[in-house]
Amino acid sequence: MRELLIRGARLYGEGDPVDVLVADGVIVEVGAPGENAAPESTEVLDAAGQVLLPGFVDLHTHLREPGREDTETIESGSAAAALGGYTAVLAMANTDPVADNAVVVEHVWRRGREVGLVDVHPVGAVTVGLAGERLAELGTMAASAAGVRVFSDDGHCVADPLVMRRALEYSTALDAVIAQHAEEPRLTVGAQAHEGERAARLGYAGWPASAEESIVARDCLLARHAGARLHVCHVSTAGTVDVLRWAKERGVRVSAEVTPHHLLLTDERLATYDPVNKVNPPLRTEADAETLRAALAGGVLDCVATDHAPHADQDKDCEWAAARPGMLGLQTALSVVVETMVRPGLLDWRGVARVMSERPAEIAGLADQGRPLVPGEPANLVLVDPDAEWTVRGAELASIADNTPYEGMRLPGVVAATVLRGRVTAREGKIR
Repeated sequence: MRELLIRGARLYGEGDPVDVLVADGVIVEVGAPGENAAPESTEVLDAAGQVLLPGFVDLHTHLREPGREDTETIESGSAAAALGGYTAVLAMANTDPVADNAVVVEHVWRRGREVGLVDVHPVGAVTVGLAGERLAELGTMAASAAGVRVFSDDGHCVADPLVMRRALEYSTALDAVIAQHAEEPRLTVGAQAHEGERAARLGYAGWPASAEESIVARDCLLARHAGARLHVCHVSTAGTVDVLRWAKERGVRVSAEVTPHHLLLTDERLATYDPVNKVNPPLRTEADAETLRAALAGGVLDCVATDHAPHADQDKDCEWAAARPGMLGLQTALSVVVETMVRPGLLDWRGVARVMSERPAEIAGLADQGRPLVPGEPANLVLVDPDAEWTVRGAELASIADNTPYEGMRLPGVVAATVLRGRVTAREGKIR
């Protein structure tokens, strides 16, 4: 029997410190410090002053394997996830070959199990080759060993309303969710940055907020008609929040995520012309970011998802127009949430558990993730030092790529340890 004893942690940052005893991957006892006796073979984590939460779940991770192992692999991405406090990630379908069939999703799933640092759940493509024209093999991917329950063409919008309607209708029979990259492509041809005064002054072609909002509004109506589950990826505008609020008030089965970078960063960073700040959807205004933070606190936005997007140096260290959009996010997500949501009092630690663990697990249908910290539940856990700070250095992150927009920033909140089914996968900044 493998045992782990976590000494002196505060559950959800509340109440007095407790000891948590784990055996064979399950929480077996929670009690006052010193009450839980354990044999000498038991691994002990000294968690004095630390917060214990359910392990984080990321609905939106790009692991790049197969096809772009020069930028990330399932092994390197899993290491980054574990170091960031994650016990499960959903790997997006825009690989090469595209994850639009059972063979590819099973490869990703099996490789994740071989690495064993986090649970890797592949996201299946909605359309063949992400082309937006013909539905992919949703049923066979759902019936495969990978058990796919989330489908997305992320990186591309399912722009054709008939194709999107059919996907939503078909998903109801699979108990699946369709996750949309909301971007009306005819409104973003040549777009390089958020459409507004700053982009115009700096000479960037504009990406209008309405390109996102119009697709979200359309898809909410389609989901209501089909009785289907819709998930909106990386919400970036205040207008989208208004649409989501309207839809939820009318019972539409829609959920939505926001990225850490859209909570913290704004289009003010465009002035440097540094492509590390190029992302899709683009960084928006401070007013948008303020609305997103309030919507996350209030539940209109359900969860935080990283949109972790590693890129090779040649795809970022170039002129802005030629650069690939995307940022690293797995190891910095918690700290950005602490900076934008916890420190200002918008979320407490129980709220952090809700938006980084519980709701994403519910959306993805992961029955063993995001569970309460009580005996009998799976020991998928993260310990956080709430008072510690760290300086972000891209070269020191676990990802193969180093395209972090937080280079040199001093951020609060440090992952002290991550536990997957009772096994410590990361501790004090190192993979175990």
